[in-house]
This record gives sequence, structure tokens and C-alpha cells, in this order.
Amino acid sequence: MEKQVWIPFFSSFFCQLGQVYDLALRGFRAIFQKPFEKKNFWQQLEEVGVNSLPVVSLTAAFGGLVFGLQTYLAFHRYIGPGSESQGGPIIAVGLCRELIPILVGLMVAGRVGSAMAAEIGTMKITEQIDALFSLGANPVKYLVAPRILASMIMVPCLTLYGDVIGIFGGYTYNVLLMKVNKTLYLQNTLKYFEMWDISVGLIKALVFGLVIAIVGCWQGMTAEGGAEGVGRATTKSVVVASITILIMNFFLSKILPADL
Repeated sequence: MEKQVWIPFFSSFFCQLGQVYDLALRGFRAIFQKPFEKKNFWQQLEEVGVNSLPVVSLTAAFGGLVFGLQTYLAFHRYIGPGSESQGGPIIAVGLCRELIPILVGLMVAGRVGSAMAAEIGTMKITEQIDALFSLGANPVKYLVAPRILASMIMVPCLTLYGDVIGIFGGYTYNVLLMKVNKTLYLQNTLKYFEMWDISVGLIKALVFGLVIAIVGCWQGMTAEGGAEGVGRATTKSVVVASITILIMNFFLSKILPADL
């Protein structure tokens, strides 16, 4: 009986995985096909990047503040007063390699990925995608390719922006609020913090942007069942993208070397 329950589950899982792979492959091919959809691409750059700045700013700022707080408490409690200035490189490395890419990815998945699924899903339900077919247009080239390219460009940019905000947040808490020695804090940070730490976060962000765009477009392209179906696709896009980001983050952290 248990085998009969699991067989449909795995069958559905691999079927959906094949749909995602096929859509990603067609989307990548469409990026290099002429003519390129410049108007849609610029709109998606604004939607993914510029419009996400407020939420990324708040998330990175308070992420940096709370990470700086916990680092300060750990050094103060377990190593002793006066050792708090050693926390600068830990804050910078932890934020750039792990915390900021994940937070940015999850925020963009919630704000942009859901919007992609809702927009494309509404077009699917109202048969606008079928109209594109009838007019001889390629929906993947028109809808999916600009979103994939825009996400792969803007999510790393947002992550780099979040790195700056987060590191400043950690600096603000330790140096400005808790009066940690400014000179030692900066010296330790610059001594142990490397460009590769930033590069690791940007590589992760590139993958996360790809995941967000493909999952959002996939859910929109496969939506069915009216407004309720669009709602399910929107919710599922956020859940699937968020879980995939967390899983991919572990494997990327394992694969990417600690330093070069």
C-alpha cells in the first residue's frame, strides 16, 4: 500500500522537474536569439532591482545589526571584555558569504518571484499566452528570457548592495553604539576579510536569481483553474524558490572553497 502512495509522488516530482529543466533550457536559448526583447528586459531590471531596494535595505541593515549584536555578545561573554574588536572580520565574512545572499534571495523570491508567477499565470488563465502563439510570437522568448536575464543580473547587484549595508550595520552596532575600538575593528576586518568572500556571495546570488526566475515563470506558465489557480501558483512559487535557495546554499557552501 505504501509503495502505491509513493509512486504517484515520485512520478509527479520528476515530471515537474522535467518541466523546469525544459523551461530553463528554452529560456537560455531564447536569450541569445534575435531580436532581443529590450523593452521587457529593461522593465524587469527595474522590477527586480530598483523596486527591491527598500526591502533589501531594511533586511540587510537589521541583519547586519543583529549579527553584530550576537557577535559582540559572544566575544564579550566567552573571550572577555576588550576582545569585541576581533569580531569585525567574522561579521563581514558571515554576512557576505552566507547571511546577505540568503536574505536577499528570500526577499526577492517573496516579492519578485510571486509577482512573476501571478503575472504570467494571469496571462495563461486569460489565454493571452495562446494569443501570443497565434500571432507567431514565442512566449518563452517574450516572457521568460528577459526575466531570467534580469534576475541573474540584479540579484547579485542587490546582494553586493546588501553587503555594504549589512557590514555598515555591524559596524554601527559595535563601534558607534557599543564603543568598540574603531581602529582595531577596522584593522582586523581589513586584515582577514578577502575579496573571495564577496565573490562567494555573488556566485550564490547568481544561482539564486536563476532559481527565482525559473520557478516563478514555471509556476505561471503551468497555472490553471482560474483565480484560485493563480493564487496557488503564486504561493507555490515562493515556497519552492525559498526551499530551493536554502538547499542550494548548503551545496554551494560545500563546493566553493574557503579561499583562493
